[in-house]
Amino acid sequence: MALSNVITGSDAARPAPAVRRIDDGDLAAALREGWEDFSAMPSHAVFLVLIYPVVGLLLGRLVYGAEILPLLFPLMAGFALIGPLAALGLYELSRRRERGLDTAAYHALAIRHSPSFGAILALGLILMVVFLCWIAVAQSIYVAAFGYAPAASIPDFLGRVFGTPQGRWMILVGNLVGFLFALFVLTVSVVSFPLLLDRDVGAGVAVLTSIRAVAANPGPMALWGLIVATSLVLGSIPFFLGLAIVMPVLGHATWHLYRKVVV
Repeated sequence: MALSNVITGSDAARPAPAVRRIDDGDLAAALREGWEDFSAMPSHAVFLVLIYPVVGLLLGRLVYGAEILPLLFPLMAGFALIGPLAALGLYELSRRRERGLDTAAYHALAIRHSPSFGAILALGLILMVVFLCWIAVAQSIYVAAFGYAPAASIPDFLGRVFGTPQGRWMILVGNLVGFLFALFVLTVSVVSFPLLLDRDVGAGVAVLTSIRAVAANPGPMALWGLIVATSLVLGSIPFFLGLAIVMPVLGHATWHLYRKVVV
């Protein structure tokens, strides 16, 4: 596939997708419709995202075993950065259900036949790079606060984080930087992946459309980001198991949000 097609799609002369203004009621409707999709396809959705909490548990075990406990929270928070990529199969199932097509679980893999598959891979690679950058930055913030010496134990680590000025500084700076990473990902991907599944527009056009959607709806999009972040936090307790429900509902809801925002 030519690089130009990955960036602009097969028809570069096609007008850019138009975006609508939405309100909080549209967010509520998208969540309701996402829940309806999940209720109609529960086994499919849970199967598709079961790997998500399993990977979370494995990563948590790796962190403890490798004595890099300070990265456990950044890894958990970083899931939100790759969530749009992880939910690709859910977007496809919602698209098929909306059109009255068969929604068997294996159709989630139909994304590989999309004319925008190259663009989807390119944008997914960008999100993975952002995720790795976030982990590296989080590690740097911890080192700036406490140096390279690892925590002796979980109580020692918690005492450092919550009981020292350096820990409070790390919490403040880490959350601020994490917010900036999340804001970037939300801006460039809130409708990008559903748009690429729906139309042959290219990664560049999809990202620009997502940016325009956020610019046209700053309030609702900020609220959507808060809903996603809060849901992922709640779904991570305990041991990421709640994500088996939170992820499919949010994934399906994101498809319906796309349909409300992009003409």
